[in-house]
Amino acid sequence: MTMAQRTLSRDAYTVGWISALSVEFAAAEQLLDEEHGDVALDHDDDSLYTLGSIGKHNVVIACLPAGSTGTNSAAAVATRMKAQFPSIRFGLMVGIGGGVPGVTADIRLGDVVVSQPSARSGGVIQYDFGKSTPDGFARTGFLSPPPRILLSALAKMQAQSLRGRSVFASHLSRFDGLSEFRRDHAGPDQLFESNYDHVGGPTCEGCDQKQLVKRTPGRGENQVKAHYGTIASGNMVMRSGRARDKLSCELGDVLCFEMEAAGLMNGLPCLVIRGICDYADSHKNKTWQPYAAATAAAYAKELLLTIPVEPACWVDFINSLL
Repeated sequence: MTMAQRTLSRDAYTVGWISALSVEFAAAEQLLDEEHGDVALDHDDDSLYTLGSIGKHNVVIACLPAGSTGTNSAAAVATRMKAQFPSIRFGLMVGIGGGVPGVTADIRLGDVVVSQPSARSGGVIQYDFGKSTPDGFARTGFLSPPPRILLSALAKMQAQSLRGRSVFASHLSRFDGLSEFRRDHAGPDQLFESNYDHVGGPTCEGCDQKQLVKRTPGRGENQVKAHYGTIASGNMVMRSGRARDKLSCELGDVLCFEMEAAGLMNGLPCLVIRGICDYADSHKNKTWQPYAAATAAAYAKELLLTIPVEPACWVDFINSLL
């Protein structure tokens, strides 16, 4: 697709889209309806942005510096983005994450997990932030929930899906010409017992197949399911099935582990969207990352197209769902 190169002012951009990895950045760029020309930025900002539009929303896409993941890096990028583009009304943290299988949802590789508030959290919990006490580690602080307009859009998308009116598949088809992002490039979806550790090597070819969890047959090609609930965020890579299950239970059955969202929630009104690329265990590898990045980006696009462009219309949109 040929992208028109309009150039808009910095004030024209109202949506901030943040990615942590280049594969997530590429997926986001692929789903732009139009790519815009660069704008002049302040000299003290070393971030690089892709500007464009999805529907009638003007979107700023930024990626964390290569090799610099984690909550602090995400917070720094979000702060610079807000300073450069002062009209940003809300953000989306879109990318990959490690799924927690079989606790409260049948999560499969390629599925999408979306941060949704519950009685116990605002949708994201920073599991490694707190203080030491005589009784052990105590988590402190509370992360803000997503803004109401995004939660209202989730409600509408869920209703549209129940009525068979989701257009997610059409957005995902934008990756058909990019073989690395296709489902058939990702390989098998294998879930091992949580107490069985990876044998070694870049894939699980040497792992004991008898240790695979027996599950109902997988879904058909590109049949991605969205799950809504709590996402656990922290500065370490979760790659232990035992630690994953223990923490998930302690935190109230989280659905996903990732490393950036906690740096954003209190500074940028934000929704977190994660495509599941592994099961946050020792069998973690990068095989599913492109496809999971694509499913998360496709979900984010459908979400944006659900939201009215003008803030004056947001109240009517929210009230229509009540």
